[in-house]
Amino acid sequence: MTTTSTPAAVTGTYAIDPTHSRIGFVARHAMVTKVRGAFNEFEGSGYFDTENPAGSRVELTIKAASIDTGNADRDGHLRSNDFFDMDTYPEITFTSTAVEAVDAGQYRVTGDLTIKGVTRPVAIDFDYTGTAVDPFGNTRIGLEGKTKVNRKDWGVNWNAALEAGGVLVSENVTLEFDVSAIRTADAA
Repeated sequence: MTTTSTPAAVTGTYAIDPTHSRIGFVARHAMVTKVRGAFNEFEGSGYFDTENPAGSRVELTIKAASIDTGNADRDGHLRSNDFFDMDTYPEITFTSTAVEAVDAGQYRVTGDLTIKGVTRPVAIDFDYTGTAVDPFGNTRIGLEGKTKVNRKDWGVNWNAALEAGGVLVSENVTLEFDVSAIRTADAA
């Protein structure tokens, strides 16, 4: 692999490579541990402009039924009406509304996140992790980001009280994005 570092070499249109990317989440369970999961089916694309980050944009579509926490019973419950109601709302989407450089190699992507038919703004902080040309001649860009959301803001309300106090599932969920994207074109 060859690494490229000049802004002009990075600016372009990209498609997320789902086989080398992860869209995940972390939620506290029973107030004592964290449960991690991911969505295994998603697609996204965007335009990344290192010289003018405000000209950048991204769109992401996640197949809600592809949720995977490593436990079939829990995944079935998450797919149900108690949580994501995936029969009615099969997709989760994100469309950026603004991109800004926060610091060298750090970006804040603000956009509209839609879950269960509810659209709310979120800001996701990303770290640029590098660019490389892979053995097949593809220019790849890497970004890692995360943000914390309250699931109840999107109508994901189910919970159960614990006998000792507290609840089974935390309201706050951390969304995690580990992205490898392949340049598909250089035009905006």
